[in-house]
Amino acid sequence: MKLKKRERQSQLMEQLEQNPFLTDEELALFFSVSIQTIRLDRMEKSIPELRERIKDVAYKHRDPVISLAPDEVFGEIIDLVLEKQAISIFDVTKDHVFARSGIARGHHLFAQANSLAVAVLDNEFVLTAKADIQFKRPVYTGERVVAKAEATQDEKERTKVIVSSRVNQELVFRGEFYMFKQTDFTEEEGEQL
Repeated sequence: MKLKKRERQSQLMEQLEQNPFLTDEELALFFSVSIQTIRLDRMEKSIPELRERIKDVAYKHRDPVISLAPDEVFGEIIDLVLEKQAISIFDVTKDHVFARSGIARGHHLFAQANSLAVAVLDNEFVLTAKADIQFKRPVYTGERVVAKAEATQDEKERTKVIVSSRVNQELVFRGEFYMFKQTDFTEEEGEQL
């Protein structure tokens, strides 16, 4: 027996509260309705689509960025585990590309990767000491770049962070960033303790 619209929408909200990763297809099967009916129910109840729900869950469960102010991050950090890994997304618009070719300017891809390498570290003062970068293929207007940073080793004050940026799972940029984190300094001497 099919549920009435209000009851279905109420149960839909309960289902997504328990598991925000349910797809429209899975919900349609569960309620024995069409996918379009589920989409309409979601729209009426202002429930975002799956991708937005995933981003929202990841954002709520990420660590706070310590090393950068929110306006200093290039791209949108959607996952952050300090001293381990971070993920950001960057949607390439016409403002980020060369007018004639539609290819993204390299400094935007570098800025996304570098700010992610800084953000992943648990320190208020982080600088890039050295970077070895490779552009693997051009990125164009309308593409979404997903960058993933992994802090891999710690040598004294240097942490190596590897950032891989992809468009639709295809590697477009790779960088090894050697990051300097401030340790305790004496104010008078300006030297490390």
